[in-house]
Amino acid sequence: MGKMVLTVDDSATMRQMVAFILKSAGYQVMEAADGENGLRASKAQQFDLVLTDQNMPGMDGLALIKALRALPQYETTPILMLTTETGETMKAQGRAAGATGWLVKPFDPQKLLDVVQKVVG
Repeated sequence: MGKMVLTVDDSATMRQMVAFILKSAGYQVMEAADGENGLRASKAQQFDLVLTDQNMPGMDGLALIKALRALPQYETTPILMLTTETGETMKAQGRAAGATGWLVKPFDPQKLLDVVQKVVG
């Protein structure tokens, strides 16, 4: 059974693209449309990796990361930001919140797989 990945993004197209790439590589993928749904899914099921967008209505990516890091089962789980944000300030905020890494959209599918394999195997 492949590793479980949660992808959180308010763009259905982006979620579907990430899911397709990861499923093709043997990962199991669950999708969430925003931070609240992502947090709810994460409490109901343990994921090996969380990929989250930053800019979403309601709970944004930084708030989701902070909420996940507050849960004992997600203290060490890799969490990657997948976002259009490229500023150093935002990256620093991501690191401070507990993000493991950062991928900028649009992304290269192979780079996404390389990073995912690096952090979860």
